[in-house]
Amino acid sequence: MKIRVGYELIYDFPRPTPVIMVLGTHFTRASDVIVPDYLTTSPSVPIFPYRDVYGNWCSRIVAPPGRMRLSANGVIRDSGLPDVVAPSASQHPVEDLPADTLIFLLGSRYCETQRLSDVAWNLFEKSPPGWARVQAICDFVHRHITFGYEHARATMTSWEVFNEGKGVCRDFAHLAISFCRCMNIPARYCTGYLGDIGVPPPYGPMDFAGWFEAYLGGRWYTFDPRNNIPRIGRVLIAQGRDATDVPITHTFGPSTLASFKVWTDEVSQTHTSIKAAIHTIRPPTPMILVLPAYQQPSNIHAAPRPPLELSLITLKIHHKTTYRYCQPVSLGPHRLIVCAENLIRVGGVRESAIL
Repeated sequence: MKIRVGYELIYDFPRPTPVIMVLGTHFTRASDVIVPDYLTTSPSVPIFPYRDVYGNWCSRIVAPPGRMRLSANGVIRDSGLPDVVAPSASQHPVEDLPADTLIFLLGSRYCETQRLSDVAWNLFEKSPPGWARVQAICDFVHRHITFGYEHARATMTSWEVFNEGKGVCRDFAHLAISFCRCMNIPARYCTGYLGDIGVPPPYGPMDFAGWFEAYLGGRWYTFDPRNNIPRIGRVLIAQGRDATDVPITHTFGPSTLASFKVWTDEVSQTHTSIKAAIHTIRPPTPMILVLPAYQQPSNIHAAPRPPLELSLITLKIHHKTTYRYCQPVSLGPHRLIVCAENLIRVGGVRESAIL
């Protein structure tokens, strides 16, 4: 399975403002990257990448005054399998835990273990240790919290979530993490992409997702108290103690978020509907289309002039539709050039070619 991931964030800045971003696909998925989701800015500014103390890829910029667009578009290879379920995974005694997991037993900005310790032991002391205990925590959090974007609050802690009984996905994760840590189970916060692959409609608005991982049986396992079922197509961006460590953006000054778009879509690979990355410029300049050899229709002709700029569009192939083309040009089994004057604009900044 291939998954297209990306985002478009538009901010307004009243003055030059330093910004930290944690937006790239996590290094543990490096071997799955087909098209890298490189961060781009408009207007263009220098981007300085670095790795934080948890190994996450981060970026720094200084945004100029005015409107700033942050965007990326990538393609990730995925197994198509749901999250791993391991009921036999055991809980480690604290004295046997690896040293690098111990920080994930401690309280943090949003995970108030001191306030929730008595609550956690009253609720989960009698649950079997290990996987069953973490699942019992997820079941409780899933039932206890009412999900709603209208409940989102940047300052909401796990103690407040527990008492108010409402929140968004990161609040579900923070409360479950707090309970796990109270029960001596290392737990860390995760942020990333999670689309609706394998989930029946209706679909909610797309957003970055929050879940957590618990250390059991010698490894980290994914748990998602918001959905509370194994999901397909989860793409990790970053991990940390809680959301403080993995902000999508952190601005060091005033800013206004003017637009927010996230996408996570399975890439169709059927012969009749193909999503492809192409190079495009306004008609009549030609376009380079990249397709696997077995998917190349025989009726695509070409123009020999090179393209000038890049864009990502969706290409739909319909064999019964015919158009006039230029002289055919052979460019090998994986590349063809098509003339842009044969494209139909479908709105927005993208175009759709119907061949």
